[in-house]
Amino acid sequence: MNTIVKHTVGFIASIVLTLLAVFVTLYTNMTFQAKTTIIFGFAFIQAALQLLMFMHLTEGKDGRLQSFKVIFAIIITLAIVIGTYWVMQGGHSHHL
Repeated sequence: MNTIVKHTVGFIASIVLTLLAVFVTLYTNMTFQAKTTIIFGFAFIQAALQLLMFMHLTEGKDGRLQSFKVIFAIIITLAIVIGTYWVMQGGHSHHL
């Protein structure tokens, strides 16, 4: 698949997944736990999509996954998610 086509398909799919998450959050009467589970599902699908489409994991030697890119992406993702959660929980505890 051509790189430009691959990037375009990945970009459009990312936008669709984001809009689906917004729709589930704003326009459904699901419980908080159900909404959270669905949003996390969309997030994991989008992360995998971006790893495959934008980070070129299947390109390189013999089409094998490039483990360094995967490890780096996981570390950065965990730092952002855990750091955001930590800051948000710390900030809200002082206002209660």
